[in-house]
Amino acid sequence: MTDTKTGVPSASLNGLLAAVGTLVHSLRKEKGMTLAQLAEDAGLSPAIVSQIERGKANPSFITLAQLAHGLEIPVGRFFLGHEGPASPVVRGTGRRNLKGVTRESVGEAAHELLTPDQNGLLEAQWIVSPPGHNTSETPFRHSGEEFGIILSGKIDIYLDGERHILEAGDSITYASTVPHWYVNRYEESCVAVWVSTPPAR
Repeated sequence: MTDTKTGVPSASLNGLLAAVGTLVHSLRKEKGMTLAQLAEDAGLSPAIVSQIERGKANPSFITLAQLAHGLEIPVGRFFLGHEGPASPVVRGTGRRNLKGVTRESVGEAAHELLTPDQNGLLEAQWIVSPPGHNTSETPFRHSGEEFGIILSGKIDIYLDGERHILEAGDSITYASTVPHWYVNRYEESCVAVWVSTPPAR
């Protein structure tokens, strides 16, 4: 059977709604929010939030945007990784663009997903930071741990204001709870692989 409003097969639609509901529920719990708190922050009724979490509602894009605002995540997070079982292999030509999906994929840097999805315990990204890339105005701070290794170029990593200059072959590990930001003040792009646990949403 096919849903007459969306044109999507009912089984696929049900699976998608269940996946969105599970994600909303897990993110809400991760942030220590009650259902009522999320509903208030998102400008929605507790009843509709409850239905979405249980996979019983088909939310509009505007409703998802309101939920994303309440959860303080990019709305694109709801649309990543719902294509069914993922292959364990990610081809170089098939990496997902994370622009605007994760909190650190900002500015002119290119962020591509190296892991099949963001549903596991860790996430790996291929990051290319062009000359002039600077995130010092919006330091990042979130739960988890990060590891990065520089493949080519050079970049400055700041951890709570302390500058670390990394070149090709250098790596760094730090708690994501420490305010951190990145600056490429050099003449060539910096290519790096970054691993986060849990995934940087």
